[in-house]
Amino acid sequence: MNTKDIIKKTIRNIEIRSNRLVNEGLGGKYQSTFKGRGMEFCEVREYQPGDDIRTIDWNVTARQKKPFIKVFTEEREMTVVFLIDMSASLFFGSLLQTKASLAAEIVSVLAFSAIRNNDRVGMLTFTDKIEKIISPKKGKNNILRMVDELLSFQPEGIKTSISVGLKAINEIWRKKAVVFLVSDFKDVHYDKDLKLAAKNMI
Repeated sequence: MNTKDIIKKTIRNIEIRSNRLVNEGLGGKYQSTFKGRGMEFCEVREYQPGDDIRTIDWNVTARQKKPFIKVFTEEREMTVVFLIDMSASLFFGSLLQTKASLAAEIVSVLAFSAIRNNDRVGMLTFTDKIEKIISPKKGKNNILRMVDELLSFQPEGIKTSISVGLKAINEIWRKKAVVFLVSDFKDVHYDKDLKLAAKNMI
């Protein structure tokens, strides 16, 4: 069996395990933890005792001669981005599994949970430079592409710079997103960039 066939078989096994975990309840936990953070306008209705007066629509209230409020619903759809450290240390591990293959499984489980909730999923891999960017999209094919990239990864850089990845996230994704940083954190002096990313993202 050649390397390509081995990777294909590994991807299939990861997909099966990920779907099983999602079906066993992780999907629900994901939804309750990572709800949409934005709010979108739904309708205007007549004011009822107990409603928040800050939601009163003064234009409609003036026209109708009685108070009406704006009703908002939570925006469920989100963008999920995986920021993955693929430096040399990620390719060490036990005889059964390297850190890189474990990272692929983590990404797969979370990504399948995300698409079940109709979220877009993307990925950025880094070493001491940006290695690969996969734009956020919906659907299974994008996840399988991400897992394939992780399993067949050949780095251009060998060192680790978490700051490089965090700065790229801040520059590339201007809109709010849920970002998962996957790393063994064998690096220093990235605290400032981590705080900035946490402030800009969700």
